[in-house]
Amino acid sequence: MPEVLRTVGSIARALDSIANHEFQQVALTKGQYLYLARVAEHPGIIQERLAELLKVDRTTAARAIAKLTKLGLLEKRADPQNKKIRRLYLTSSGADIYPLVKRENDYSNAQALRGFTPDEASQLADFLARVDVNVAQDWRDVKSGKQRQY
Repeated sequence: MPEVLRTVGSIARALDSIANHEFQQVALTKGQYLYLARVAEHPGIIQERLAELLKVDRTTAARAIAKLTKLGLLEKRADPQNKKIRRLYLTSSGADIYPLVKRENDYSNAQALRGFTPDEASQLADFLARVDVNVAQDWRDVKSGKQRQY
């Protein structure tokens, strides 16, 4: 079976490094742009769901959210139905930065798919979505304490 995860990891690390460099100008560091982007895409998302989308543990998400809140890029608002639930939204400063994050993502995506036909790009997206589903199930299992059987 071909080794694909090494390549996926290499791609992810390269793009993360590029993004961290690009976002220094707006003081976003170490993947904070990912949180900003997901909140922009899912206004009112709760912290637990955001952590699940990003495949990070809740404490990692809590730290990043706290930093972004302190920077004035995210805000927490009480849910109108359940005051215990805190929903995440971009502040006006976060909304000002989001177009830069979106532009960088769109550019990186276009660069990554350079030379692919639309059908090939679609097929690759479908394959990667299937890989994501497989890995996500393992991630949830490990997070819930299950041992993987090698």
